[in-house]
Amino acid sequence: MAYSQSDLQKLYQYYKDQLLKDTIPFWFPRSVDKEYGGFLLMRDADGSLIDDDKAVWIQGRATWILATLYNTVEKKEEWLDAARSGYEFLNRHCFDTDGQMFFHVTREGKPIRKRRYFFSETFYVIAAAAYAKASGDPQAAENARSIFGKCIDYATGKKKLQPKYFDTRTTKGIGVPMIMLNTAQQVRDTIGDPRCDEYISEWISDIEKDFVKDDIRCVMEQVAPDGSIIDHIEGRTLNPGHAIEGAWFILHEAKYRNNDPHLINLGCRMLDYMWERGWDNEYGGILYFRDVYHRPVQEYWQDMKFWWPHNETIIATLLAWHITGNEKYAGWHQLVHNYSYKHFHDKVNGEWYGYLHRDGSIAQAAKGNLFKGPFHLPRQEWYCQQILKEHLNLD
Repeated sequence: MAYSQSDLQKLYQYYKDQLLKDTIPFWFPRSVDKEYGGFLLMRDADGSLIDDDKAVWIQGRATWILATLYNTVEKKEEWLDAARSGYEFLNRHCFDTDGQMFFHVTREGKPIRKRRYFFSETFYVIAAAAYAKASGDPQAAENARSIFGKCIDYATGKKKLQPKYFDTRTTKGIGVPMIMLNTAQQVRDTIGDPRCDEYISEWISDIEKDFVKDDIRCVMEQVAPDGSIIDHIEGRTLNPGHAIEGAWFILHEAKYRNNDPHLINLGCRMLDYMWERGWDNEYGGILYFRDVYHRPVQEYWQDMKFWWPHNETIIATLLAWHITGNEKYAGWHQLVHNYSYKHFHDKVNGEWYGYLHRDGSIAQAAKGNLFKGPFHLPRQEWYCQQILKEHLNLD
């Protein structure tokens, strides 16, 4: 299918309205914790609070989206003030004495749990960088660059994470190069850092060399240290939505590099392979896990539909169409857009449900928890709005 100019105008207005009149108002200002700082984001379908604990990485994500809206959409002081609350809460309460960040804290900021990965740190980096741009605070920029350096050390193995976990099967996952690629892109876009371009190239090269398997049209989630497939259940498990998220990070980089043809080809291959693997031809939507050899998957939620893979696929298909003009991607974008806003969107209370059964029925109604908050959906609506704004040459 092809998108007409009228279609694109309507789509642009739709994403803008959803973001600013539906998604953001569901979360803010009511989620700002005026007593302890940060955000109260564990919310039921109607927005009522179901838990006052705080997931550190989602504190960072919420701070990032608020500062990004201030930087790119409108200079609303309430957004900047809320971003400041998140940034200051992260600084006061979310770093352990060893310099690593917690994953889960109480409302007051007392530590509950740490994780063996450094994703809390990456979301701190993009939050601090976006806040630095919004506020002009040089200390925030310095903090972002400092923790970005620690993340580079973790990602390259120069620094080990604590606590250690016993695991004798050595693997490497696509998650680290993916998240570091996007973190570096955000730092470059907001405050700049001379390390970004070189490391972005390295992380893209790692993804292409080790995880993209052209012979079987697949993007692996984890591989052996030499890039080979580990023929065990965990090694064979694919996450189509995650790989599609990686595809649009690479397409974004292609666009930044004046439509670099190699990166366009790589990003589109990744999108093609994982659409083929992930799209549910019977019910619609993106299946959560698949097995590379079509064997049974261990996790019982393997055929559910989670919100975030759909956000990432909406972005990836629209961006692929914007860059290539290939009508296949416009058709895919329409499919995933229509499915998502029909099944996930709560037209009464706003925002999206997070978890559906395979047939599209709602599995549970919470809008916020330790893993879901104001990030994937508002980022999708914001980013798609930016793509369409550019495509339509709007001021």
